[in-house]
Amino acid sequence: MTVLNLINSLATDCRDKTFLIAPESGEELTFAQLRDKVALVSAQLDAMGSRRGEHVAMLMDNGLWTAILLLAVMASGRVAVPLNAIAGDGQLEYVLDHCDASILFASGEHEERASRLADRVRRPVSVIPACPDQGPQWPTVGLVEVVQLEPLEPEANALLMYTSGTTGKPKGVLLTHRSVIAGGKNTVEAHALSSEDRALCVLPLYHINAEIVTVIAPLISGGSVVMPHRFSTRAFWNWIRDYQCTWFSVVPTIVAYLQEHGDTQETSVRANPDYARLRFGRSASSALPASSHKAFEKEFGIPLIETMGLTETAAQILSNPLPPFQAQYGSPGIAYRNEVKVVASSGEEAPRGVIGELMVRGDNVMKEYYKNPEATAETLTSNGWLRTGDLGYQDEDGFFYITGRLKELIIKGGENIAPREIDDALLKHPAVLEAAAYAQEDETYGQQIMACVVFKNGKQASETELREFCGKEVGKFKTPSSIHSVQWLPRGPSGKVQRLKIADMLDELAEEQQMASRA
Repeated sequence: MTVLNLINSLATDCRDKTFLIAPESGEELTFAQLRDKVALVSAQLDAMGSRRGEHVAMLMDNGLWTAILLLAVMASGRVAVPLNAIAGDGQLEYVLDHCDASILFASGEHEERASRLADRVRRPVSVIPACPDQGPQWPTVGLVEVVQLEPLEPEANALLMYTSGTTGKPKGVLLTHRSVIAGGKNTVEAHALSSEDRALCVLPLYHINAEIVTVIAPLISGGSVVMPHRFSTRAFWNWIRDYQCTWFSVVPTIVAYLQEHGDTQETSVRANPDYARLRFGRSASSALPASSHKAFEKEFGIPLIETMGLTETAAQILSNPLPPFQAQYGSPGIAYRNEVKVVASSGEEAPRGVIGELMVRGDNVMKEYYKNPEATAETLTSNGWLRTGDLGYQDEDGFFYITGRLKELIIKGGENIAPREIDDALLKHPAVLEAAAYAQEDETYGQQIMACVVFKNGKQASETELREFCGKEVGKFKTPSSIHSVQWLPRGPSGKVQRLKIADMLDELAEEQQMASRA
């Protein structure tokens, strides 16, 4: 199965059924129209001299045409390279240079930036303005010949995603059509998606969660997707109501923002007949605190399914089962359609309850890190297992629990401390919206525990109060030596907090404050 097979099959079997909906314009796209748009994009790329196998980059906000271009590039036998629109110029310049794309679609506010970046790259890059609602401004003159697309092999390259990780330069995760389709099927099976389901996609399409979970999975199930330009707390529930969405996928930060603005809802979502079709919400990309999970379900009255996925695994590997099964709070769930195991430092599979590194094997696993054989060899074993770098354990019922990252462990006085334990303690404080613990070198203990918090709107707490609160939860030894209040936390493309970059962020903020005070 390939993305092209999938689109052609749907265009034949349910040609007039709606697949994409743009709430800002009200425009809808059927499966038959999707097939025609895909063929047109391929023909235009052909006319520009782009050939099968070549890489095509995208620096775009969400929209109907952003989704069309993403699918069309893959279905035409080329490799889609979505660029992180909120990344810095330095990172984007590196990615654009490294990915070998000769064409870059850029929308609206990103056009000038895209041209500037293209000028710095060591090869010619054609920048094509592309409105998320109306499509590209093709440089070709006159009509192009639209022909039937040639069949693809499942092992053909489809998607190149850059993940910044915790340190160093971003790595390019290369996914084949087999991986992309397998990732979508994992989501379909775990969430029992059908042609009657409609997803709300509020995560950006340079995010593996949005691409695979809320575009490819509905494509596989024959469902539909509501595709607004960006997330909005004010419009979120209105979109679900107005377009009768049955599910949505978000990240823990959005869960927190929806709770913070929950007073905009007059009644529980579940108790309101306008939301009768809404089956569940889904959280992924980073750990969902149990306290936040429970509070969300209590406030809105709908199930929130915690899951886990990586860019390297084409998104989802673990998920909690759907109701009537009771969610295992604090766990991203069990494996669906791929193998997941915990491996001890000895290299042997760890017994239930023992912490080790999570490893994954399945058709959804990446092909390689693009042009990085050393990193590929470190991550992929000879028998197909992918080392995730995540630490955790599996309980007696088969549910996995994540305790941290190998590179982010805090080792204080010889004791391994998982930063998430500190995060969860601070998040229980009523004033705290987000929290992130991290390590700082220390002569006495080797490393000392530090933390940053983002406060809820209109809420504050002193550092002393937070340290005392945390101490009651985790004890004095694990209480951060210092807790900083910040406006934001550094995050990677998938939304995960980059703990190893927090210290540099604080140094930069301190330097900016010093310069401002001197002015």
